[in-house]
Amino acid sequence: MVLPNTFREKFDQGLPTVGTHFLFSDPDIPELIGNLGLFDYAEYTAEYSTFDMNHLYHLARAAQCGNLPLMIKLDQEGQGFWAQAALGAGFKAVLFTDIRTPEDIDECHRCIRPDFPDVRGAMGVKLRRPALGTYDVEEYAEDLKSVMFAVMIEKDAALNDIDAVLERARDRGVDMTQWGPADFGFSRGQPRLSASPEIRQFEERVIAKSLDYGIAPRIEIGSVKQAQRYLDLGVRHFCIGWDRFMLGAALTELGEGMRELLG
Repeated sequence: MVLPNTFREKFDQGLPTVGTHFLFSDPDIPELIGNLGLFDYAEYTAEYSTFDMNHLYHLARAAQCGNLPLMIKLDQEGQGFWAQAALGAGFKAVLFTDIRTPEDIDECHRCIRPDFPDVRGAMGVKLRRPALGTYDVEEYAEDLKSVMFAVMIEKDAALNDIDAVLERARDRGVDMTQWGPADFGFSRGQPRLSASPEIRQFEERVIAKSLDYGIAPRIEIGSVKQAQRYLDLGVRHFCIGWDRFMLGAALTELGEGMRELLG
């Protein structure tokens, strides 16, 4: 039996969603997140991690212990292959990076949607985990259609052509945009821009334009107190925290506390 995409179900009901990131490829991490019951999904930031196809299978299995849908964020090279591998493992969402043109949206759509005449995707029937339970091809096709489709808006070229990019995204069924300030500044030859107040004008333009085109903007935050500004801008979807940074912060606090106590 193909497991339902509860992330999709909540999103389609118009409800806000909250996810969290993980970079470690240990299956204990998604299992722990799922067991908390506090998050609608977890994003495996594979773009910054190391993994193989076996890792994807183990991550998806572990997440399903806690009914936790997984999103994968991929590096721009090889996104098609690894997106299909992740869906074959049981992931329920894909975040595509480095969008620059409307044609990039077309390619991302093609990678993950079923090969139906009215859909124009390239995904055929693959005998991987979602298809192995009952081998119900219609159920498998519906599972593909339920995959959450998100794209990063993080390049100067994309922002310069934002209306054309978002119009194509709307037409191709993109569910969410994700603003990427670091890559945006980098693509302008201004690596420090993301840490300056100037970045907000670009961020707010992406949020407003996404809403104009009926696409939900999602924002990454590091703390709960950062959320209110985005709520005021109309954002209802968040991904909060990164396991590696939270572990580092917690260990720093413990280590510094003990060093101070011991003199």
